[in-house]
Amino acid sequence: MIELGLRRLRFLREFEERGTLAAVAAALGYSPSTVSQQLALLEKEVGARLFDKAGRGVRLTDAGHLLAQHARVLLSAAEAAEADLAALSGEIRGTVRAGGLQSAARRLLVPAVARIRAEHPQVRVEVFELELEQSLPGLRLGAVDLVVGDEYDSHPRPRPAGLRFTLLLEERLKLVLPATHPLAQSGGPVAVADLRSDIWAASAEGTGHHAMVVGTCRGLGGYEPDLRHRCSDADVQLELVRVAAAVALMPALTVPDNDPALAVRDVAEATLKRRLFAATRDTPPAPALTALLAAVTDQAHRIGAQPAQTAAGSAAR
Repeated sequence: MIELGLRRLRFLREFEERGTLAAVAAALGYSPSTVSQQLALLEKEVGARLFDKAGRGVRLTDAGHLLAQHARVLLSAAEAAEADLAALSGEIRGTVRAGGLQSAARRLLVPAVARIRAEHPQVRVEVFELELEQSLPGLRLGAVDLVVGDEYDSHPRPRPAGLRFTLLLEERLKLVLPATHPLAQSGGPVAVADLRSDIWAASAEGTGHHAMVVGTCRGLGGYEPDLRHRCSDADVQLELVRVAAAVALMPALTVPDNDPALAVRDVAEATLKRRLFAATRDTPPAPALTALLAAVTDQAHRIGAQPAQTAAGSAAR
């Protein structure tokens, strides 16, 4: 009987998904040489050629694809067994790896981690700041256990098979302008159509936020925005509004209250929203993951139940 190590099977599964040794190494936090060595050992263990040369890299053989399919089943079974054993013991312990975009990490994950530390000191939580485009493949493959992601009106996210999505929170999108902007002086909503001549700031190309900003300017304003600044750090976007006369369309969670340099306004043409959700694998969760998801969900409900001070206060600025 072949003895297979789960760690090497995970490397193989990652390779099938990502296609290069460098991508596997980056996803799992190893050097490419370590990944190559582990996959070479896996070939020896199974006694079959799993890879063929392909230019400067390698590709899976038929045997490699076949074993990768079995690896999915074995890794899922191992995860389910771990969850069942943890539940049987009645203890909440273990490691949970959670990822999320910046605003979600700050407002949802960090408070949840603090709660877990207080209530379940035997649980180790590791937090990573990740864009959803990066994190969902890792979630499917077991590199991360929980992802807090977002999606915008008219720009829904795909729902890959094998994952479970839980809605956490809905929040309004706000136009953020310099306090001295002529359109900010009335204190009321601002039309996207009236910002045709402005310089825009948004997240990097390829992100959901970037697509939402471009789509909103096209749909509500009928123009291509002068999207001169691209940065996925919300604080940098806000600083560009403060000192470089940019404008931005941002979720309420990312916008500070009572900043005298900023004017935060509703969109005049429509009510635009962002939805935050938690994604996990569609397998029985370990008790530690269940506890973290409950803490994240509770924190989201706390935020959602707070008075809409950002919306009301912003309209007054």
